[in-house]
Amino acid sequence: MKKSERLNQELIYLSGKTTFNLSDLMAEFSISKRTALRDIEALENLGLPIYVENGRYGGYRLVSQKPVVPVYFNLEEIKALFFALKALTLLSSTPFHQSYGHIRQKLFATLSSTQQKIIEQMLEVIDYHSVPPLKKLDHLDLILQGIIEEKILSGDNLQHGRKPVELQIGELFYRSGVWFCSAWNYLTNEWGTYRCDYLENLEFKEIPGKFTLEELQEKQQYYEAHYHHTLFRCKLTDFGKELFLKRNYPNMHLTQKEGNFYIEGGYNKEELTYMTQYLISMGKHVYVEYPEELQKSVQKELAFIQGMYENNE
Repeated sequence: MKKSERLNQELIYLSGKTTFNLSDLMAEFSISKRTALRDIEALENLGLPIYVENGRYGGYRLVSQKPVVPVYFNLEEIKALFFALKALTLLSSTPFHQSYGHIRQKLFATLSSTQQKIIEQMLEVIDYHSVPPLKKLDHLDLILQGIIEEKILSGDNLQHGRKPVELQIGELFYRSGVWFCSAWNYLTNEWGTYRCDYLENLEFKEIPGKFTLEELQEKQQYYEAHYHHTLFRCKLTDFGKELFLKRNYPNMHLTQKEGNFYIEGGYNKEELTYMTQYLISMGKHVYVEYPEELQKSVQKELAFIQGMYENNE
């Protein structure tokens, strides 16, 4: 067990006690006397109010302290918190994935036995069957730090061959099992969206004249307005609408005209392949009305798929 995990368990273990001995920690967590002493010092540094009782039957006493303004949650609010934490465990790669278990344990320890039983029953009968991260990422916390502290990350982008990048990232988002970030690339002087799993060797780099988050948002708005200049419209079936609502992207939106539903938006020529693959995934539930190049690209892909089956007959 890692030290941070052990300290968290010790906080929970001591939460209902007024006194304890060094041997209590040693026995409960199978640790040495030296480790127990170091843990007590670490717990004090974390704010746990402990003082030593001297004498033959001495030990440690916990000072009862309550927050000046206590926060109380009713049962429905408690359910909502654990419901949300259950959903977040699906995203095993997040900037805070190591904290979810600790948060859940700490919250659980504050509940009465009746409330604990209700929460346990609730968590046994709910689950989330969605798309977990396709790859485990170790640098999301670095990306988040770069956004908050307005720092620039230098590294390599492997999505279309290895290319160096110097990114000031404006947002981090998750979609269909993949983490993305939108950023200004100082090497190309362009705004772009990058798959985080293709970014490697990231480290902070000092570059003069970096932008504020507000300036990055302005660059993103300009990019969205001018980069996606090839307009498209696709007609949807009722099930196609459902597919769109489950999976869509910032460059498209849903419209309704005369009882029919459509995907409308814009793309850049460099995104033609991605648009084609996206529409193919919706099968017979989408029809490209315009532009012609997107129609032909979809037809070409369908012909290729049909050829695969014919060649294997």
